Amino acid sequence: MRSSRRRLTALALAMLAAAAAHAGDRSTEVQVRDPWVRWLPGQLPAGGYLTLINDADQSISLVGASCPDYGTVSLHRSQNVGSISHMMAVDHIAVAPHSTLSFASEGYHLMLERPSRSLKPGDHVAITLRFSRTPPQTVSFELRAAGASEPMPTMPGMSP
Repeated sequence: MRSSRRRLTALALAMLAAAAAHAGDRSTEVQVRDPWVRWLPGQLPAGGYLTLINDADQSISLVGASCPDYGTVSLHRSQNVGSISHMMAVDHIAVAPHSTLSFASEGYHLMLERPSRSLKPGDHVAITLRFSRTPPQTVSFELRAAGASEPMPTMPGMSP
């Protein structure tokens, strides 16, 4: 009887420790999906797109980004004011608790300028995303031609 209580107590303590460790691990609070860059030739700026998923109970903000293959990476937002489209730099992009935010050409995007090497569609670049409350994440972004459409998602068990 006493050994059963000890085992139950040990199991309960292990479960509490695991829950506390998970609660302190903020790296899983924000997920990055579908990262890609709309490549443009020469020194023209490229646009980076992704989907951010916030699984946290609090808002999380993307506060910056960097990439060794581009001189600068900044956060931008495009929006229509009347019939004119305006693009402006922003200092952060907030994602509400338990929600998803998809970047788009007429919305939030990353502006990648001054490529430091020759890049072409099909290449991949590593972009480090910095968040307000979670550790940075380095994500591989695929470069796609300006006129290319996004690939169709594949289902588990299906080949692309």
